[in-house]
Amino acid sequence: MAQLQLNQLEKTYGSGFKAVHGIDLDVQDGEFMVLVGPSGCAKSTTLRMIAGLEDVSGGEIRIGDRVVNDLVPGKRGIAMVFQNYALYPHMKVRSNLAFGLRLQRQSKEQIRAATDEVARILEIEPLLDRLPKQLSGGQAQRVALGRALIKKPEVFLFDEPLSNLDAKLRASMRVRITELHRRLKAEGMSSTVVYVTHDQTEAMTMGDRICVMKEGRIMQVAAPKELYNRPANLFVAGFIGSPEMNLIGGRIENGAFRTEGQSVPLMEPLLRRLKSRPEAAVLGIRPQHLKLVAPESEGLDARLNSVEFMGHEVYLHADLDGAPVTVVATAAEYEALGRATGPIRIAPEAEWIHVFDRDSGENISLA
Repeated sequence: MAQLQLNQLEKTYGSGFKAVHGIDLDVQDGEFMVLVGPSGCAKSTTLRMIAGLEDVSGGEIRIGDRVVNDLVPGKRGIAMVFQNYALYPHMKVRSNLAFGLRLQRQSKEQIRAATDEVARILEIEPLLDRLPKQLSGGQAQRVALGRALIKKPEVFLFDEPLSNLDAKLRASMRVRITELHRRLKAEGMSSTVVYVTHDQTEAMTMGDRICVMKEGRIMQVAAPKELYNRPANLFVAGFIGSPEMNLIGGRIENGAFRTEGQSVPLMEPLLRRLKSRPEAAVLGIRPQHLKLVAPESEGLDARLNSVEFMGHEVYLHADLDGAPVTVVATAAEYEALGRATGPIRIAPEAEWIHVFDRDSGENISLA
């Protein structure tokens, strides 16, 4: 196992386009780090620089106690799992697993022992004599994992490895990969992971910590719970969470947050935490923290436009003074409402309110 460090890492292409802007990231020994963000945020470019598949324009990559910027991929102590599996189609599973060890000129006995061990860990013993074309998507992905695992690298790199699988199989493979990581860590084997995905569900369920990226910059690095409950800025607040956080523009005035026509009183502890009182602000509240209330109760007037029935939950999509908002209600609460559209009254749970500076995007309500 090894620690991975990115120090002021940059990537600029020949055209002058700067894809990665001096990012700093420490991945601890044995940690499962997820890089997540929208398409074009440079998460895969960053991973490819770590792997040695992209040249570094500036900064430093350290794996363990070595600077690896100028080392070829095979000398970096990494193993990579790709989106397309990259199995040799003419080789059976056993030969695919053993290929890297043969290049290292290990003995037949060492290769067979290592192949059998990896096949046992990944539960693919019955597949060893099959060709890749005879495998399902999930089976092929486990073989690709095996090819990485058998090398016993210092760092595992995953580049959107589950994106080609259907939803049910993705869920199953998420569990399998995280269980494998815990098992390897418990047994003192290689288990430092950098995992790239655009899927926030994968990020939130798999990562020890998550690095959220936008346009080649790091927006926040934190554990999933911290990221969800304490987003550092508007981008993270809007990106993490499904359905996403409601973001309502307005201003702070006389101890309240005011939209064009309504106001939300702010609790005194929140007012004390605000680092500044910008005239232009954005109130953030997660959909499950907006509650349907009776028309005569304290709250905000909105207009219900559409409804998504999700089983035990119902997503109510409404308009609040021109801002789109979503309310997560129980099926019983929705049935009590008695209509599919029209005026509703909603109230935010005060302890879950976030306030963002509209200009900088910073969450100014964090203690």
